[in-house]
This record gives sequence, C-alpha cells and structure tokens, in this order.
Amino acid sequence: MRADRLVSLVLLLRHHGRMSATALARELEVSKRTVLRDVDALSAAGVPIYAEHGRHGGFALLPGLRTELTGVNDDEAVAVLALGRGASADRLGLGPDLVSALRKVVDALPDAQMKTAGEAARRLLVDAETDLLPRRLSSDSVAAAVLGTVRRAVIAGRRLTLRYTARGGEPAWRTVDPVGLVAAGGRSYLLALRDGVDRTYRLSRITAATELDAPAERPERVDLDRLWQERCRRFLADDHLDVVVHVAPHRHDALLETAVTVRSLEPASPPDAEGRLPLHVTYQDAWHAEWALWRLGPDAEVVSPLPLRTTLGARALAMARAYGAAQLPGERCP
Repeated sequence: MRADRLVSLVLLLRHHGRMSATALARELEVSKRTVLRDVDALSAAGVPIYAEHGRHGGFALLPGLRTELTGVNDDEAVAVLALGRGASADRLGLGPDLVSALRKVVDALPDAQMKTAGEAARRLLVDAETDLLPRRLSSDSVAAAVLGTVRRAVIAGRRLTLRYTARGGEPAWRTVDPVGLVAAGGRSYLLALRDGVDRTYRLSRITAATELDAPAERPERVDLDRLWQERCRRFLADDHLDVVVHVAPHRHDALLETAVTVRSLEPASPPDAEGRLPLHVTYQDAWHAEWALWRLGPDAEVVSPLPLRTTLGARALAMARAYGAAQLPGERCP
C-alpha cells in the first residue's frame, strides 16, 4: 500500500510541479506527517525531490524526471481515459484506484499520444447517468465489426455510411457525421449529424458500417455529457404518449421494464376497488403502449387516453371470441 502511495506522490508532483504538504495529504488521503515521512523515504531512495520554503513553497521534483509506461497503444490509452469518465468504478468502490491508475497512465504517455488519446476520449461517454430508454432491459448485442468501424470513425473524425433499421422501418443506408459514442443502461448509441441535424442511432440497429475518407463536418470540441443530457431531454419531450393506468402492485416491475417513465399521479389517488394503483406512464407511441400493456392482461387497466383503452378492449374481446369465451355476468367492457 505504501509503495502505491509513494508512486502516486511522485506522479502528483510530476503533474502539478509543486505542491504543499497539506495539498499532498488531501490528495493522498493521509496525514501531513505521513506525507513528510514519505518525502524523506523518497529522498533516501534517490528520488530528486526537494523542498521550497516560503509562502508559496512546497515540494517539487527536479526537472526531467519522468516515469515510463511501455506497450500501451492508442486504443488502450483511449479506453482507460474514457473509462475514467464513467461512474462504474465508484459504484464498485474502486474510485480511488481508478484515479491512481489514471495518474500513472497520463503521466507516462508521450505528449503527442496523450493529446490524441485525450481528444478521442472526450468523444466517448461510458456509463452515462441517463438513458434514452430508462427501463430495465437486457444489454444490446452489437456486431464487433460494426462497433469497431463506428468507433474508429468517431475518433478519427471521418464520415460514416450506415445500414440502419429504425423501429418499425426497413433497413436503409444513410451518411452521417459522427460526433460521439455513448454507453448507457446496457445500450450503446452513436450521436451524429445528418445534413447538419442532430441524430441518435442505436448501435444494435446498425447492421453494416463503412468509414469514408471524407472528414466529418462536426464541432471541433464537444461536451459529450452535456450533449447527451440535452438529447435525452428532447427525446422524452417529443412525440410520446402519456397513459393513466391502474396496475396491480405485483405487476409494477413488469410495467417498469417497458415504460419510458412511470410516476404516481399528482395529487396521489387511492387504489381502486381491486387494489390497483393509478399511475402516469409514458410510452414512445401508441404502438409501444398497446404492446406493453397487453402483456399485463387484466392486471392493468387503461383509464386514458380513450383510443388506447378502446383498442385494448376490442383486442381482448376478439381474443375471447376466438377462444369461445362467453362474457361473464357483470364483466366490464369498454
């Protein structure tokens, strides 16, 4: 443990140039006394570290000291730097270890490689906090060849031709200017421009991709996190269907698996006579709502909108007739 701390201390000084004992203690999460002991140990081991006294003093290294990291290629450097922008490490209790590893990689990369890898990593957003479809689904399956081509085009800043299948549509080729890649909730997305208009493509729906020689027409710099948040907000605001539905408590998880958003009605309404709670649910469109709610059978009853309630009721009656079921006394029909 102490060996790792000593390395981190040296890398901090390499990166910042000069740091006080207080600042080093804060970064390393140890006491000031421990920092002073570590500095003495490094000096005794021959590391050219020296103290500067005065108001703006601190510890520093003699110019020219640099660690070495061999065998790291551009893709590996991009992967480490992009991973450092996600939240998974903190969730696994590995946040400090990741920070320490990033310091070592950043310090050891040659300046040219560091600049290239840093710019590329800003085009990749790993483990975004918000997803376009914030519901629990299995992870997307993306062809390795497609993912590799798209990633290379994003990093190199070259145009792409994609064979893409929109939901409910036929496969079609389109040419786009890639802006960045986002991984969120087990799904991966390509943020791009098509004829200058924002577009978001789900990677699992891309069946083929070709990188072109032409440079992508896109902003030189991008705040991918902010851009992703904006696109998520637009997605949730545009062309969606809001549904009020009574749902049996034991089917809430099933509802969460398919809805875009689920929230209680305001003001909160009491359960109905069968103990079902009224919820306000958002779906992508009428087709999505019909498909999702039909799966819940009698455990979910649509209150509004009326066209969706009518469609589901007619579908249920048609199913009953097909199986020869008679309407029971007192049964409610839409």
